[in-house]
Amino acid sequence: MTDLELARYLERIHYTGALTPTKETLFDLQLAHLLAVPFENLSIHAGETIQLCEDWLFDKIVARRRGGFCYELNGLFAQLLRQLGFKVTMLSGHTIRGDGSFGAEFDHLVLMVELAERWLVEVGFGDSARQPLLIDSRQESAQYEFTYRIVQAGERLILMRRAEGGEWTTQYRFTLAPHELTEYQEMCQYHQTSPQSSFTQRQICTVARRDGRVTLSGMRRIETIDGKRAERLLANAQEYAAALAQDFGIVM
Repeated sequence: MTDLELARYLERIHYTGALTPTKETLFDLQLAHLLAVPFENLSIHAGETIQLCEDWLFDKIVARRRGGFCYELNGLFAQLLRQLGFKVTMLSGHTIRGDGSFGAEFDHLVLMVELAERWLVEVGFGDSARQPLLIDSRQESAQYEFTYRIVQAGERLILMRRAEGGEWTTQYRFTLAPHELTEYQEMCQYHQTSPQSSFTQRQICTVARRDGRVTLSGMRRIETIDGKRAERLLANAQEYAAALAQDFGIVM
């Protein structure tokens, strides 16, 4: 990533803060990314093949001002962090399925950033934690309307989340073994093409806001502000395109 590309990436996420590789910078960058770049699988439903290489990801997310799913968002974010001097490791996660089982190896890409402590960094899970989470801590972390914790399960770690007044639910499990972006290619292809993948079954676009979240799930527009949810059904493709442009800045 060149200095010019770095500047364009920072402009894409509206980031004007410090660039030194510190905990404060890491926290600010993750939040800025989550507020600016949507989690979306529109390419899959538009017949656009997702390519796991930095140039293609930069063109899509920065130049074309699109979003993506975990391989794209965390994959490119890793390059941004490395450019700024952070020590970044790509980790393999297994997301929880509806039947309680876990996905295959490389089902999810998440990042570990090592400073004085090791942090789980995430901008690609749809409804990600807004702040990095301490990997070696078993304490709870309250963030906006959710509380997170990481628990040990044998050789694996499990990320769990709880809404206020709710039960703990599993998001995914992971190990700390290092990986390269190319190792996720097979599962990326699976999630683009398999009828069993949730990404081929449902079209989604969602982005965090400082006071909540806005989501397009199929033809439903869902907005949550300070915990209050409002939902409406979009009438046609024109309304959907207008919502994409207005809420996410996306023109397909």
